[in-house]
Amino acid sequence: MTYQDSTSAGRMPNIANVGTAPAYFSVHDIHAYYGESYIVQGVSFNVHEGEIVALLGRNGAGKTSTLRTIARLEVPQLRRGEVWLDHRPLHEMRAFEAARVGVGLVPEDRRIIPGLTVQENLELAQIAQPHGWSIERIFDLFPRLGERRLQEGVTLSGGEQQMLAIGRALARDIKLLLLDEPYEGLAPVIVREIERTLAEIKALGMTTIIVEQNAIAALKLADRAIILSMGQVVFDGDAEEVLASEALRQEHLAI
Repeated sequence: MTYQDSTSAGRMPNIANVGTAPAYFSVHDIHAYYGESYIVQGVSFNVHEGEIVALLGRNGAGKTSTLRTIARLEVPQLRRGEVWLDHRPLHEMRAFEAARVGVGLVPEDRRIIPGLTVQENLELAQIAQPHGWSIERIFDLFPRLGERRLQEGVTLSGGEQQMLAIGRALARDIKLLLLDEPYEGLAPVIVREIERTLAEIKALGMTTIIVEQNAIAALKLADRAIILSMGQVVFDGDAEEVLASEALRQEHLAI
């Protein structure tokens, strides 16, 4: 099946909102492909300003593909659907344009820039978009980074690199934080430290979508859970409901 790119402009999609307030961020019927492989198959959901949403599912469910589609990366290719952030049509933008209007993606591989210190990685993000958090504010959130500000970023431990990747996103003026597997490969003590940091970010009202295989950790942080299966939404509701339902977790998350 072939889909055409959306050509709509200047209007919000006519979809139901969660709760009574208009959605701050909306994904409406997105279809995305890796070549001819149909990966994201009509995903729709809304996020209110300040919410943290855990985007969950088994391996291959389409979680990271959905996140990459939101961030407007070239792969996978969005062939149909709409993505709106604060009334701006992300589906009509390229990745750098989406970043400029407030999308901050922290990818699984972190993408720390070789040859630059911790502080230089943060300064580079501020040059691209100078109205985000100050570097000192980021160091207050991540004291470890402040202690290592002159150390080359790629020589940090895995947990410290994750802190730097999150700090680099916050150094820009972002409205939506996208976290792809923030606990991947980290020791439990570092996971707890990242959890505490994300809880602080949540308290500050940052709208966040988190993709994470450690579903229990993500659910404890999140307000809502969206579960994908075979590229489609099979659950959209309170995170506490998933935590409380062993049957739901076993059916869709195998935990």
